[in-house]
Amino acid sequence: MSSTPKNEPFLEWPAKYNEVPKAVFEMDELWPKELETIFYGAEWHPIVHRAEIPNPGDYKAAELGEMPIFAVHGEDGAIRVFQNTCTHRGTSLVTESAGNKKEFECPYHRWLFSLEGDLVGCPNSRDFTPDFDKKNFSLFQLRTEEFCGLYFVTMSDKTPPLKEYLGESFYEPLSRVLGGDGRLKLAGYQKVMYDCNWKAYCDNDGYHAPLLHKAFALLNWQGGKGFQRISENGHLTFESELKIPDEITALKDGAILDFKGTTTSTGSIVQMQFPLTVYSKHMDMLNIRYAFPKGPKGIEVHYAYFTHEDDDDEMIAHRIRQSSNLLGPCGLISMEDASVFSRIDKGNKTPGNAIFQKGVQDEYALSFEVKQNDESGNLPRWEHYRKLMGFERAER
Repeated sequence: MSSTPKNEPFLEWPAKYNEVPKAVFEMDELWPKELETIFYGAEWHPIVHRAEIPNPGDYKAAELGEMPIFAVHGEDGAIRVFQNTCTHRGTSLVTESAGNKKEFECPYHRWLFSLEGDLVGCPNSRDFTPDFDKKNFSLFQLRTEEFCGLYFVTMSDKTPPLKEYLGESFYEPLSRVLGGDGRLKLAGYQKVMYDCNWKAYCDNDGYHAPLLHKAFALLNWQGGKGFQRISENGHLTFESELKIPDEITALKDGAILDFKGTTTSTGSIVQMQFPLTVYSKHMDMLNIRYAFPKGPKGIEVHYAYFTHEDDDDEMIAHRIRQSSNLLGPCGLISMEDASVFSRIDKGNKTPGNAIFQKGVQDEYALSFEVKQNDESGNLPRWEHYRKLMGFERAER
């Protein structure tokens, strides 16, 4: 007998750890619970890197679940993240994806807020309630922590400190993805909408890469030694040796595959932070993939590309060229993803379970370190999701 409270979505999870019910991708009624427990729960969500808003007044709009938010670089140099809503009647303050402002004005009744979120002006306040005080109407600021210039937010007071939440096995390679010291410059964005449930997007695995992506064979791209490490709360890190082919005949100019880094032993780092964010330092690319679900169906992904402050003009041009040709919605090593995400969405309208095989040593146990091309590295993430959602496993 299930102990699921009335009105809670019910989904019995398979007894075997390598099986995931297909219904988890298709049940729209899961979305409100996902918002509550994941997006508004005890998880950290990266929102902006300082390089994206480097100057006072720079701002970037985003979404946390369905909640509109924005990050702003204050006159005091601090970066804050606020709910994108006027504290008077709830009108959104920011409508552009990014920009620069001296203050934020609500168009409805002309309430005015400083870059630090303070209410500094409101017409006709002499006619307000007797106890009205501007100090009580500052913008709502989200709890924020920073790592290597990247700012994370959480809606919960119960979320552990950021470094504890990420764990050393995740934040140490993340520092390398972020240039070693976080001193980055924004090169630009590519944005794409995928036609699938958000969990299909983040269920990408190491098994598929050389099999789905034709460019791996086309470029004679060889994978070296590597591994995946996964934490109990679902953060996954791929690290692998980079092997550059001796000869590239498929491209007129093989310079996009030049590697200017110091060592090929960890030439590729790809990290997936639960629930949605992907970080990558593949060859000389520095990339953050922010992802924003549009309800239970559809997810908008922003590929943000960076250079380092110490790069010379030649290195900047190289990073941009490599990024725009290899990654993103039309990148040589990622262009097939959109089609597969859509086909996963269609195929999972059938009954039964998705069954993971590669790298599974025990169907009733999890592994937290596996080979780089195993798919079993996704299973701890699914177990974390299952526990957050309160779904019980079937008995063996």
